[in-house]
Amino acid sequence: MIHWRLKTPVRGWRPWRRRPRVLAVFAYRYDAPLVPALLANIEPLVDGWVALDDRQADKALSDEAGRHRALLAKARDLGAAWILAVDPDERFEQGTAEAMPRLTQPTGRPQAWAFRLRELYATDRYRVDGRWGEKRQVRLFTSYDPAAAPDGAIHSAWIPHPGPHAIRPVELNLYHLKMILPARRQARRDLYRAADPAGRFQAIGYDYLADETGAVFEAIPPGRGFQPPHQEDGGLWMAPAAALGASPAPAGAQQPGPSS
Repeated sequence: MIHWRLKTPVRGWRPWRRRPRVLAVFAYRYDAPLVPALLANIEPLVDGWVALDDRQADKALSDEAGRHRALLAKARDLGAAWILAVDPDERFEQGTAEAMPRLTQPTGRPQAWAFRLRELYATDRYRVDGRWGEKRQVRLFTSYDPAAAPDGAIHSAWIPHPGPHAIRPVELNLYHLKMILPARRQARRDLYRAADPAGRFQAIGYDYLADETGAVFEAIPPGRGFQPPHQEDGGLWMAPAAALGASPAPAGAQQPGPSS
């Protein structure tokens, strides 16, 4: 089920003087308890949001590309010029609000911005060794025909690549909460191994998710945190691997690997 909310337009605005409409899109299921804090985080960034409630799905993992297309289509119907894609377990750094007018300036061609993805291992620090420090995710982009959205049951990208969008890096952090607890790191490894045992969607595999060999961390810089503060509930926020007919990986089975 899709539902949405739009902010009331400011009185006195004229259509030709309005800035482009930016709508956030996200889906939720196992991570539903995180949605209120997500909405508080994105409220200063967007003109409204479109959400897909996936809690009635009949499979442990529903099709990710299908969810993306449904969200993009509804946002486009609601007049979105720009899309801010996010997950309930992610938070944009506080400086993003100030940057939004600059990032959404029209340029005459489709644009996309790739944020630095910071995998939190505590509420105030993230991992930076190797490719952990190089992760980026395209999350802000001009709206486009959802029929052109990439396929993929898992790890589906939000925009086609190669495609019409000019992808540019932005030095703003997107914080990922799911990796904070060791139990979630292990559960994430087990779930993706069960969902993608042949490495069809990620050739490097998933053992690296629970491996901390050589881990190096940095503290969130002053003034670059996120609001509201994260309140840890200890939940896994994902389907158990057993729901896909798989058993957890045995102790010692982890192997280091790069992040995608």
